Amino acid sequence: MHLLALESWIDLILCFILFLLFVYIFASVTITNLHKVYLAFHFSMMIWPYCQFAIRSAQDPIYQLFYVKLAFVDASLLTAGWIFFTILISGQSQFLKRKILMLLFIPAIISSLGVVLNPNGWFVLPVNGGYVERIYGPIFWINISILVIHAIVSLYIIYVALVSDQAPRIKHQVMYMLKGILAVTVFLMLDIFLNVVLDDYLPVIPGFTSLGIVISAIFFVITIHQDKVFDIVTIAHQDIIDTLEYGILVLDDHEKVVEINQALHPLLLMEAGDLFDMSGILPGSTVENANFLLRYRECPDEVAEIELWQPDVQLYIHIHAAPIMVNAVRVGRIITFQDMSELRRLIEETNHQNSILQERNESLIKVQEELFQTNRKLTKMAITDSLTGCYNRHYLTQQLESEVTKNREYRAPSTLILIDIDFFKAVNDRYGHLAGDAVICGTVEILQQTLRQDDILARYGGEEFIIYLPDTDESQALLLAEQLKANIEFNKMSIENVDQPVSVTISMGLLSINDFTARQPRDAAAYLSDLFKSVDEALYEAKDQGRNRIVSIRG
Repeated sequence: MHLLALESWIDLILCFILFLLFVYIFASVTITNLHKVYLAFHFSMMIWPYCQFAIRSAQDPIYQLFYVKLAFVDASLLTAGWIFFTILISGQSQFLKRKILMLLFIPAIISSLGVVLNPNGWFVLPVNGGYVERIYGPIFWINISILVIHAIVSLYIIYVALVSDQAPRIKHQVMYMLKGILAVTVFLMLDIFLNVVLDDYLPVIPGFTSLGIVISAIFFVITIHQDKVFDIVTIAHQDIIDTLEYGILVLDDHEKVVEINQALHPLLLMEAGDLFDMSGILPGSTVENANFLLRYRECPDEVAEIELWQPDVQLYIHIHAAPIMVNAVRVGRIITFQDMSELRRLIEETNHQNSILQERNESLIKVQEELFQTNRKLTKMAITDSLTGCYNRHYLTQQLESEVTKNREYRAPSTLILIDIDFFKAVNDRYGHLAGDAVICGTVEILQQTLRQDDILARYGGEEFIIYLPDTDESQALLLAEQLKANIEFNKMSIENVDQPVSVTISMGLLSINDFTARQPRDAAAYLSDLFKSVDEALYEAKDQGRNRIVSIRG
């Protein structure tokens, strides 16, 4: 009896170890779609050792049989899920075809159905009226055969990943997966050989398969922890916001700092987790400051903004605080800090010129010309990007809010193209940020040379650009997009202090706006935001498919 109790607790302890690993991954890394696949996969690994414990603990044969069936159904689906996760982690997307996945999952589902039905005891029969000791039938061996086939398929996918032209980091991750698959396969075979084949000659040795599952899970946790498998999206996101000129501060609903970009560090010496106090950065006790602070505190679901002089850094700063809403519930704020000093200086210079006009009537024409040039400079600053000279995102948004509404009214097709320079961070890391700026400017020059007169090019942010093509259907847009991609790819840019010419590629998301069956939207800004979101998803898919390509969708 004591030996039976010990055998039961071995599998429960291993199940608890798997649960601790599950909690560790959940608590220590950012949740993405890949996380969700792994966490579901990890949770299913916990079912087997728990069922082994439950089989030995349950007194009723009905419950014992239930846990036996649940364990083997879980094993069938677990190995099929293992293949799916192997494909994702190794980047072998060519295996993600419907026919291949059906060939993998349908046998697992059919064998699981046989396990559940257990016709004529072909899967399992009890011994001494219970299922703690049991006799397996042909369905069991079919189930085991499918598990072995799945293991072989996983090993083949890993072999393809290792011999392919993958980054060393990916191959390092794949090697850990190989060790995990070999561990669980070896322990499973030992379990079958010692506890099934040699059942008549040896006492039952519990925990083999459970131990193999735990060892494989440990290999996954090691690669996740060491190689940051799931943190790529977070790293890319941080790189993007750190290239922005505006200071960005993200707060949770308790005013704690969630994220702060590099542009804001000279103004705010804060880190993630610090408590942010808006009143602490407002100099003096002016009426304007008090009104802004009151709106910020009393109306957190509304936008609040103010422009003020910061004596510590000798700058005019425009502060814009907006709520972060999820399902109509505020979950935090995003606060942007924009340096308005240059614009202020130009405005003051303009005012000074106006005063000169009043004092010197004889130089009226000359001063008016200077004022005109200054105003034109201000206007250009307001609508163009300071680095590239093309339009900025704010100007494009203003133009499109009226343009898309008019297009829907007259049923005129148009197209949006979102462009991202591939691996731009690598250019910055290798040649420096000045070279990165030169690459951005050179790319813009080629885009402007290729586009038509009525097309609008704007800088979307960082190394991303957006193009609006009026009166252009999908086929015309694709032709122009292919020309843009080719011209950029074959453009060789000579950069100062860089020995060899630099060449880059671009990924493009293309949204053709030609569906006018829906009712005219009331809110043009919201409709435009949806269009931007759609074309951004297309760009993300182009990058996910390998970059230097075009993904087209319709809206």
